[in-house]
Amino acid sequence: MPKASLSPSLSRRSVHLGLSVVLVIVAAGAAFFAWGPALAPQIEIGRRLYAETCAACHGASLEGQPNWQKRLPNGRLPAPPHDVSGHTWHHPDGVLFRITKDGPAAYPKGYQTDMPAFALRLTDKEIAATLAFIKSTWPPEIRAKQERIDVDSRRRKP
Repeated sequence: MPKASLSPSLSRRSVHLGLSVVLVIVAAGAAFFAWGPALAPQIEIGRRLYAETCAACHGASLEGQPNWQKRLPNGRLPAPPHDVSGHTWHHPDGVLFRITKDGPAAYPKGYQTDMPAFALRLTDKEIAATLAFIKSTWPPEIRAKQERIDVDSRRRKP
């Protein structure tokens, strides 16, 4: 049986897509190495703050609570992971910041959560440092995807 070959048009698109993916990963890596040293103190502060304020619920290794996608008897969801197995990286920075700062007030009206507001416990800089630490644990391709989500979100705002 003869092998099916890709059409030249499809083959070129595949090559372009592959090159695009490689460029995004290279750009994310370059950005990390360029900004990494500048962010190191912020990430270390964030690591300490995460351990003090977040790890009790979200896990010392960012693993979240068991069965985090299954509602508890009280109707609330357990704390999700902040590693790549969770959905944290699916949100733009502004949403992550607002949820951390405002807690339940950041959610739609009537949404029930055990997540407290940290506005009175952490400064905006401390919240940003904690989020920088969480993001620093993600592999480059996930950081790149989250960055695109963040950029797209900012473009949509008036």
